[in-house]
Amino acid sequence: MELILALDAGTTGVRTVAFGDHLETVAESYRELPQHFPSPGEVEHDPRQIVDLAVATLREVAQRVRADGHEVAALGLTNQRETTVGFDRESGEVFHNALVWQDRRTASMCQALEAAGHGPAVRAATGLVLDPYFSATKMRWILDRGLADHARTPSFATIDTWLLWALSGGVEGGVYRTEASNASRTSLLDLATRAWSPAMLSLFGVERSMLAEVAPSAGVFGHVAADVVPELAGVAITGVLGDQQAALFGQACFTPGLVKATYGTGAFVLASAGENVPPVVNGLLTTVAWDLGSFGAVNYALEGSAFVAGAAVQWLRDLGLINQSSDLEGLAKTVGDSAGAIFVPAFTGLGSPFWRPDARGALMGLSRGVTSAHVARAVVEALAFQVRAMTDAFQDGGVGVHELRADGGAAAMDLLLSLQATNSRVTVQRSTTLEATARGAASIAGLAAGRWDSLEELSDLWRAGATFVPEDPSVVDPGYAAWTRAIERTR
Repeated sequence: MELILALDAGTTGVRTVAFGDHLETVAESYRELPQHFPSPGEVEHDPRQIVDLAVATLREVAQRVRADGHEVAALGLTNQRETTVGFDRESGEVFHNALVWQDRRTASMCQALEAAGHGPAVRAATGLVLDPYFSATKMRWILDRGLADHARTPSFATIDTWLLWALSGGVEGGVYRTEASNASRTSLLDLATRAWSPAMLSLFGVERSMLAEVAPSAGVFGHVAADVVPELAGVAITGVLGDQQAALFGQACFTPGLVKATYGTGAFVLASAGENVPPVVNGLLTTVAWDLGSFGAVNYALEGSAFVAGAAVQWLRDLGLINQSSDLEGLAKTVGDSAGAIFVPAFTGLGSPFWRPDARGALMGLSRGVTSAHVARAVVEALAFQVRAMTDAFQDGGVGVHELRADGGAAAMDLLLSLQATNSRVTVQRSTTLEATARGAASIAGLAAGRWDSLEELSDLWRAGATFVPEDPSVVDPGYAAWTRAIERTR
């Protein structure tokens, strides 16, 4: 077969997946990405390590599929979105570790901009709120510390751009380009024009020359350099999407009203909104879903973003309450409730619909009767509560949510998706593959490479692996009410 490869550079790991004609997984490789926490609320990655892990997984998969007689037709990229790399394109020198989307160090900067009255203008132009989640204040933080002063070509990239530049040659002619779904997460893109906003560049003090060209999400971005990944020399990179938009694409949510929920490092709920910029919905973000360029239309999305989901499971693992992440559900199912324990996973603030960067995580309602199983149950319930808060915001904003298509590592838990269906009052469909992000990157790359002819053909390839229907909400409503009260104590 001629395969489509997807490189998924996520927050906690980097994965390469090879997909066949029916978007079935043929081969994959994964490497965990180390996290760095210099101070409370600060989260960093080594951007050079991201490239190293990407190259390692690409080479491993390429060697494996070629040994089986397959060829690689194209490569798609998807990535953690708002994470920001500052570097010199001429020398390749990195100014500082990448500031991860979870990083809160620019909270005071955001508060000052809000106090100065800039919030409405940012919201109107970019669809985003003033929050350290997004890239622009991360760029400003690096500039304010003089870290880019000595660079000849000071540059700021989200991870898609950083990887594209590195894989296509880096300082030896690497392509410096981004696309609309990632650019729309920087606070610098005008949603209506899908071009860098002069007003936002001025507000945040970022020079246009520091940023990559904004291209459609589908098309030839560049080619893999022979000296970077010899096994993929000359292979075209034909699709790029931010990870949550890629999951929306991978879940075949191509028409308005189709909604997906990804339980990855964070939890993200996106609803396809059509070709026009949708009205603002309180508590939610407006973003570019994808721009198909010559291969189709632009699509926007409404999004709810919670910063911690699977990261809370890893936290339990690191504390020693479970041996591995997959143990969580089994432990949580040994009890019927949390015995009053309440968990608020605000390790890096609260996202949608609360937008409280000053919040911190909390474990409340403890008694001597609370065991590790009750804590595990409280964590699973909190993941469902976070998504309920977002689906409630969708409903309150007039956006109908009739079905959730679930993916991401934590979506493997039947308990979580059962609780989600009951909390959100909707049917939850778990897709046959939990790696919808990689599937989406492969789908858009294959569309641009001519492997699939239309969105309708891609939609026909989507399948549900399990279905969860709502049960009596009186079972979960008291717990949700207690959880929302607990949020008020996390500031």
